[in-house]
Amino acid sequence: MNPTETSYVVRLRFGSDAKLRRKFMVTDEAVPSNLRFGLLLERLDKIAEETALRYARRFYPEAWVVTAAMDSLLVRNMPAIERDMVLRARMNLVGRSSMEVGVRIEQPGEPLLHIGSSYFTMVARVRECGEEKSVPLPPLEYKSKMEQVRRARALARRESYRAAVNLAAEPPSREEYEMLRQLHEAQEQPGLKVLLASKQVTEGWERTYPEYENVPQKIFGGWVAHRAYTYAHICAERMATHRMLLASVDRINFYHPVRMGDKLHFVSRVTYTGNTSVTVETEITRISRDRKETALSNVCAFTFVHVGVEAERLPVPELHPTTYAEDARYLAGYRRRKAYMEKKDRTNKK
Repeated sequence: MNPTETSYVVRLRFGSDAKLRRKFMVTDEAVPSNLRFGLLLERLDKIAEETALRYARRFYPEAWVVTAAMDSLLVRNMPAIERDMVLRARMNLVGRSSMEVGVRIEQPGEPLLHIGSSYFTMVARVRECGEEKSVPLPPLEYKSKMEQVRRARALARRESYRAAVNLAAEPPSREEYEMLRQLHEAQEQPGLKVLLASKQVTEGWERTYPEYENVPQKIFGGWVAHRAYTYAHICAERMATHRMLLASVDRINFYHPVRMGDKLHFVSRVTYTGNTSVTVETEITRISRDRKETALSNVCAFTFVHVGVEAERLPVPELHPTTYAEDARYLAGYRRRKAYMEKKDRTNKK
């Protein structure tokens, strides 16, 4: 089976379905990018699941799939809520038991808008002898040049994430140390008010119910990502005089399944600021219904941009970390932004 045969397309008819359009709107006012990206993340995860499930059940009819990670989503154009949106999903890579599903987000018309592309790592699971386990899946056949390119890019994304994890453990370079030193020294200047990272934290709680169930006794990962985005956006808005728009979903890792009846504790922190951008990390801790088990369920990273009435970029205050943990999170955000800018420069030179 080749990747093209796994294609799955969903059309959100915003242009003709007023009820659906209103459901996805941020506000009833006419503003740029009036789309609930958190709700879109939920829909994207479901589409990725359906795509992976169709493939897994060719070989294991009783299998289900769970989301292991959402790798990235870079918002390339602001969506128009009055235009239909097409979500095109396709398998890019099948490993031993995991699958990468790419979902391209477009709005047809003149001009055609490529909103972005998201990538999900899904894992196939079955129950045998009362125990859940991951199962191996046959690989795809990559016949066309484009299918081979997509496979290579999927492998590159895996390697890029491993490299980023290793880089996070690296000590600061001389340049990075100097940057952190200046941020710390500014806090000691008499009469100078700075924005402390320790003050840019919000938190909230959610309880899970049967309506959120996706696979047996487990909660839908897209719902969790939706709630994480909402808390992150609220945290970012504390630094805004106008609007915060999503620029990218940098990474959402699903470490531990969320089960029926769990309580979820969401903690969102501003970890890095650029000239007009704000990075927020949200950690989600699950507490079991009997309160005997507590575990880190998810870590999510979102980047927002501060925009005005006409979607023009507006500045944000400089963030100042104080503790070692805040330094580490700030450095991770700085390195992500630097890698993105270097990649952008390479792309523009081609």
